[in-house]
Amino acid sequence: MEIILKEDVINLGYKGDILKVKDGYGRNFLIPTKKAILATASAKKMLAEDLKQRAHKLESLKNAAIELADKLKDLTLTVGAKTSTTGKIFGAVGPIQIADAFEKAGFTVDRKVILLKDAVKEIGSYKATLKLHKEVTIEVAFEVVAE
Repeated sequence: MEIILKEDVINLGYKGDILKVKDGYGRNFLIPTKKAILATASAKKMLAEDLKQRAHKLESLKNAAIELADKLKDLTLTVGAKTSTTGKIFGAVGPIQIADAFEKAGFTVDRKVILLKDAVKEIGSYKATLKLHKEVTIEVAFEVVAE
């Protein structure tokens, strides 16, 4: 089944992408939740016209993402967590805590764009990947310390 995404879907694609997905995924999830529409000939024409009109706006969003990435590339965050005497964290440090650390540093980063390879369950230094735009990805170092 060929679809056109109406919004960004994590691990699938970005708004305006034309993709082939399995019939059940498109029919039972993407289309009913209004995340996609069927890629008919008329829908493709409408998408082409819409992309022409949005080209300038998309370029400004990309430039803003590049500018933010330049500011964040040398930043090292400090995330506090409650720990045991052996250095193990009660729970885990996730994207929400990292987004809060960005807020304290003076940057606004949505928690949904923060990707961690593994669960952070011990004190130490780690790296998080930020997917700020479909063409702009950056790694930011952060350190987990005991509170």
